[in-house]
Amino acid sequence: MTTTLDFEPGPVAVGTLVGLSGLLFLLTPVVEPVAVGSLRVSTVALSAVVLTLGFTLGTVVFARRGRRLFAIAHGVFAVAWALLVLGPLLGREALLLAGVIVLVAGAGFLVSQSRER
Repeated sequence: MTTTLDFEPGPVAVGTLVGLSGLLFLLTPVVEPVAVGSLRVSTVALSAVVLTLGFTLGTVVFARRGRRLFAIAHGVFAVAWALLVLGPLLGREALLLAGVIVLVAGAGFLVSQSRER
């Protein structure tokens, strides 16, 4: 019996980004900061950026599949995570606070939507 795996590019790309994000996070204690242009960036920061890209791509993938609630969830977390990354990176407390607000409000919205189903 032969089994073929049917991988779709969108979900594979999202999974790859999420996996890479996790790997970068786990490598932090053993890897020195990485040069990105003229900056030295920790793998934790890179992990957060890659996870934001994964959430953003997940938004598009679920939207194209007609999975509205999953697309909204990924979109909310993409925006929140981007703000949570940019706030400390740029030294802007307002962005960090905005990220927390988006995260809490988005989670509340998603819970209310899931209860209606």
